[in-house]
Amino acid sequence: MEITDVQAIPLAHSLPDGEGLGDARGFGTDRGTTLVRLETDDGTVGWGEAFAPGPMATATIETMFADDVVGMDPFEVESLAENSYTDPYHFGGDVVVQSAVSAIDVACWDIIGKSVGRPAHRLLGGTRCEKLTPYASTMYFTEADRPIEEPIRDAVEEGFTAAKIKIGADPESDAERVRTAREILGDDADLMVDMNGNYRPHQAVKSARAIEEYDVTWIEEPVPPENASGYRELRGKIDIPIAAGEAHYGRFEFKELIDDRTVDIVQPNLGRCGGLSEARLIAGMASTENVAVRPHIWNSAVGMAAAVQFAASISNYPHTRNVPEPMLIEFDRSENPMRSELLETPFDPAGGTIDVPQEPGLGIEIDQDALERYRAD
Repeated sequence: MEITDVQAIPLAHSLPDGEGLGDARGFGTDRGTTLVRLETDDGTVGWGEAFAPGPMATATIETMFADDVVGMDPFEVESLAENSYTDPYHFGGDVVVQSAVSAIDVACWDIIGKSVGRPAHRLLGGTRCEKLTPYASTMYFTEADRPIEEPIRDAVEEGFTAAKIKIGADPESDAERVRTAREILGDDADLMVDMNGNYRPHQAVKSARAIEEYDVTWIEEPVPPENASGYRELRGKIDIPIAAGEAHYGRFEFKELIDDRTVDIVQPNLGRCGGLSEARLIAGMASTENVAVRPHIWNSAVGMAAAVQFAASISNYPHTRNVPEPMLIEFDRSENPMRSELLETPFDPAGGTIDVPQEPGLGIEIDQDALERYRAD
């Protein structure tokens, strides 16, 4: 078997004027990503996603990878990420390069799964897993003036039993937002907060102390992702677990997070970290240091499918029969038709669970009409 065709397919969607949403750093109305479609000589098709804007990702895939990928045996997938660090030399650590690698890697795993009749999570070494617990990624900062409790109420009505909310504007408003979310979710729900790196260490400490009474499961990106010394400073000052990784890519950056337990939870994005091959390696490093893994997802439905398969493969180590912290999978509740319309059978979090596809590979079928609607090339 060999790959005979590589296509990069940029996608985009824009919110109406005045309806921007975001985090403590600012609002946005435009969303974009890039799919990769691989086809082999026997007609098998695999899909992956580069979590990067179309023009950059497409150019990178076409100029740096397409010639080498055509003719490649997809079963050689694990050589992709490793080769990217050395050829082209000096460029392998670039986020767009790693996003391109991620898309091709995931598409290869999709092909491998289809060729052997197994879902990707079983190929990655996981046991059979049929359901995961989704958490609503919600309560964004918005341009429009809306009651802060509205999105949390919507999430509860949809059946979510866990949520992650945006904070990070200032410690006082952080406490108010967390208090509101906790009251609506109830005492037993997992509640996570995301500061999106908007604080200096002393500000993050002040905010953490203001919200710790609300039983927060983790604080995500309390300081900027590049502020390694800031993370180390926070380790001895914050009692709430710290999570990071959505803005990191490749094994070497994650090794720095994992070594000496800089964070309690790493969050690789399957469209950026190097794909399923690197994610499996990252999960192995994390397990060695007893660090939890919870994938980040703000992608299209293809990136979500990869993350679901990856999450289903992750070991519960050190837990055995009793698992006090079950796997949580992020489910973005902002408007994103590239997630909600792109598949023949969309992921459905209703009732507080997400089904893990058991069909071969990623277990998804692309809706070709939706793909054409959101193409940006």
